Amino acid sequence: MTRARMPRPHEVAAARRDPRLLRAVRERRQDDAWRTRGTCQAVDPETFFPAPNEPADAAVALCRSCDVQGSCLAWALDVGDCHGVWGATTPRERRAMLVAWRGEVEPDPDAVDDAGPPVRDRLLTLVPLS
Repeated sequence: MTRARMPRPHEVAAARRDPRLLRAVRERRQDDAWRTRGTCQAVDPETFFPAPNEPADAAVALCRSCDVQGSCLAWALDVGDCHGVWGATTPRERRAMLVAWRGEVEPDPDAVDDAGPPVRDRLLTLVPLS
């Protein structure tokens, strides 16, 4: 198993201009039911998780024709998923996008995750107000 490397600055700069990332930013949290309408619903999931030495071209082509491509990519970037094809991007492309995403997209203060209450409430607990 190979270890993923950190993206180089020029890769992150290119990711910031990538139309797929810009679409993901626009469509972030816009459609909660995006999974039910994805083109991937009618395709074998193995297609989207090719072996490291196999091309991901078929999966990327399917994603490019999908109406929920932006929401799908936004979800993958929100959770930091770097495996498989999501939103017409490969893991390598998403690693650079992830650096840009974390720098550009502010976290939703009302988002609830598996760790408990909304982030805003946890911050208030950690930082005493004077």
